[in-house]
Amino acid sequence: MQFMPDKKQLPVRMIFSPAFKERGLFENSNVSFQEALQRCFSLILDLNVLNCTESKKARNMLNFYKIVKENLNFNRFEFKETVCLEYTCPIEAEEIGIFSRNDYIVYVLSGKKTYKTLHDEWTLEPGQTLYLKKGAEIIHQYFDDQYCMLGFFISDELIRETIKELQGNQVLKAGNDSNNFAARPVQASDYLEGYFNSMLTYFRGINRPPDPILVLKLKELLINLVNCDPILTSYFIALTETDKPSLRQIMEKNFCFNLKIEDFAELSHRSLSSFKREFNSIFNEPPGKWIQKRRVEHAAHIIANSNQSVTQIAYESGFEDVSHFSRVFKSIIGKSPSDYKKSLAF
Repeated sequence: MQFMPDKKQLPVRMIFSPAFKERGLFENSNVSFQEALQRCFSLILDLNVLNCTESKKARNMLNFYKIVKENLNFNRFEFKETVCLEYTCPIEAEEIGIFSRNDYIVYVLSGKKTYKTLHDEWTLEPGQTLYLKKGAEIIHQYFDDQYCMLGFFISDELIRETIKELQGNQVLKAGNDSNNFAARPVQASDYLEGYFNSMLTYFRGINRPPDPILVLKLKELLINLVNCDPILTSYFIALTETDKPSLRQIMEKNFCFNLKIEDFAELSHRSLSSFKREFNSIFNEPPGKWIQKRRVEHAAHIIANSNQSVTQIAYESGFEDVSHFSRVFKSIIGKSPSDYKKSLAF
């Protein structure tokens, strides 16, 4: 028997909010009112879990790609490994950690968010676009205005297909340092603005567009990126030259995030056994040991160059527990974090 809450107990602002209507729970939908209420209730439970998770000091990382791919309440289109969505952020936590196995593109419709990777951060406002490589980031949320975005989780396969088609018809202008970024702002243009407006028409329509149209629209987006950014073009070309992401690059850009070994395997598009086997052949040690060493090196760098507390440094370096961080730090450096800080003063 399926549990149905008393609709009087559900927050009215959630049941009748425009965001829920836009997701098709009531308007442009054939579902019954009872079924729509059940969907609302399920989503409320999901969001409560997310908010409770993020209330902890340690940043437990959310699989953003999996969430948007599997949650039927989002206003989205999906085919194969690619997902497009119009997303109104309902999470109330000030900071959340997320990761995605696909590259994705964010276009802000309203509100503001800051995306922080290992070395950089970007604050996005309405009309701005950011391209994020597969990997992890910390998001700082602002609550002055409701955050709404268009998101495009694009598979490597679709990128390869698009670039190879372009290479058959033209010489692509590529830049340098295609692998030295985790995320990259996309320069605004009339073409991109027109593209995102055209996608809004599909998101807010009654019928889902057929897959061939979605494929063409996503290829249009990638072609726009190629035409405006030589660095992204170089990165796209590099993707056509391999069938899997570089394991070394995935690890170097994401080691300081609180990810599990299984998460790193997913980011690198490898099975867990293949990931461990290839990792050992590249780094000559197990992934768990390498990750601990890199996190401690990162923590030592922060200690030497900032006045952050040991607690802050532990969480910034991917450790869940401060006491565990202190033990691991001492076993590798030979001093506790506080003693190491004192030793730098002499």
